[in-house]
Amino acid sequence: MKISIRLMLPFSFAIALLVVFMLILQPDQLQGKEFDVRVVNGFTNNDSLPLVIWCASKDSDLGGRALQEHDDFSWSLRTNLWGTTHFLCTMKWDQKRKSFDAFKVPRDIYRCGPLRKCSWLVREDGFYFSNDEVNWKREFSWY
Repeated sequence: MKISIRLMLPFSFAIALLVVFMLILQPDQLQGKEFDVRVVNGFTNNDSLPLVIWCASKDSDLGGRALQEHDDFSWSLRTNLWGTTHFLCTMKWDQKRKSFDAFKVPRDIYRCGPLRKCSWLVREDGFYFSNDEVNWKREFSWY
């Protein structure tokens, strides 16, 4: 019995030091990093038919919106400790329907840039990503 207590004491001390280290030196990792996500309707002419968007994560349903030209749907999020934060959006326009990952930690934690801004521009020919809303890169099409 004495041997197991002698082994447990250093192990418990090491765990306590690790927790203190994380709290003092890396509080951002425990609290999560905050990101701003924005989806913009970049269609040139959809006056009669709005772009419909619905976004959710496993923990939060952000609901749906009908976006006219240049309208946007924006939200802020905080990543979780496990690095599994994931927001999925479904877009619908006329007969087209597409679901895409609006935010996913492994992909976006660095590509959203130092300002942690993840922007999407949805156009007739596809979905574009930017972390500065100046330089847009087409990520995928509707199909």
